[in-house]
Amino acid sequence: MIGISVDSPFTQAKWAELENFPNVLLVSDIGKETAQAYDAFYPDLIGLKGIAKRAAFVIDKEGKVVHQEIMENAREIPDLDVAIAKMKASG
Repeated sequence: MIGISVDSPFTQAKWAELENFPNVLLVSDIGKETAQAYDAFYPDLIGLKGIAKRAAFVIDKEGKVVHQEIMENAREIPDLDVAIAKMKASG
């Protein structure tokens, strides 16, 4: 499993430690190219430029997006239980 976020690798490592996710490869999208490519990006959010939206994607081994949830409200969090179920179902 691979997780991608716009956070720095240091922030990701701390998060993985706190959440007990030792088997997840975390990749930093610090340049925000992936967030933009998947339309999970606010060019401007209340004056803050270039903020990633909260989102969850499950992409299968063939590269097909089998689940996506992009939150338009920055206060909401995707339903990660649904994303995890989709990951298990897609093998």
